[in-house]
Amino acid sequence: MDVVLKVLGLEIPNGESEVFLEMSKAKILIVEDELDIRELIALHLGREGYPVDQCESGADGLKKIQENHYQLIVLDWMLPDMSGLDILKRVKSNEGTKALPVIMVTARGEATDIVEGLESGADDYLAKPFDTDVLLARVSALLRRVSLGVGDTQKKPSEVLKLGNLEINTALHEARCSGELLDLTPSEFKLALTLVSNRGRVLTRKALIEEIQGKGISVVDRAIDTHVFGLRKKLGPCSELIETVRGVGYRVSP
Repeated sequence: MDVVLKVLGLEIPNGESEVFLEMSKAKILIVEDELDIRELIALHLGREGYPVDQCESGADGLKKIQENHYQLIVLDWMLPDMSGLDILKRVKSNEGTKALPVIMVTARGEATDIVEGLESGADDYLAKPFDTDVLLARVSALLRRVSLGVGDTQKKPSEVLKLGNLEINTALHEARCSGELLDLTPSEFKLALTLVSNRGRVLTRKALIEEIQGKGISVVDRAIDTHVFGLRKKLGPCSELIETVRGVGYRVSP
């Protein structure tokens, strides 16, 4: 346990070590057509205790997703038979897999590509060439967010934050507007929770990025703008609660 924490550079608070150990057993699928990169990712994930499946085509990836239960997907954009973006959209539009976290790892690293990937439902985006330590940190951070969100239902009673018609239940990991359940990604839920928890306070884009992606992660400002844009669309009539502070960031009115 201590070795794993040292490698990832993480400090796990008391009471959360069981969650971390469970995360280390999370089964991950790698969909990547470049053999060297695919085996490199599999090697490092395997060393951290993650069971890994891998494939080189989109069709094989979709088949594996249908036949197996994964906790996370590492997905390339440019595959020989279909676009990774199409696979991402299928995963996120399917009721049984829409909550499955997806990290895109691709050579398409322009700002417009990152925005398109996030808008299509990716929970994180890493451009090639990448540092394997950064990939491991992002995998761990994403699995930890998802695991803690689900595990809270068994650890403590429901805690609901209310603001106008918006309700956020941190125990059930649910958000509702006027009683209607909102279909939020893990990143969108974290963003909404952060804004509501800091109501009245202006949060910079950098601060929001660190809340969603973790500290030390380099992400363009437009990425957080994309997350806010997607969240506003899903909030519907509750979207008016989020205010843009030009040149700085965002806040929720008190």
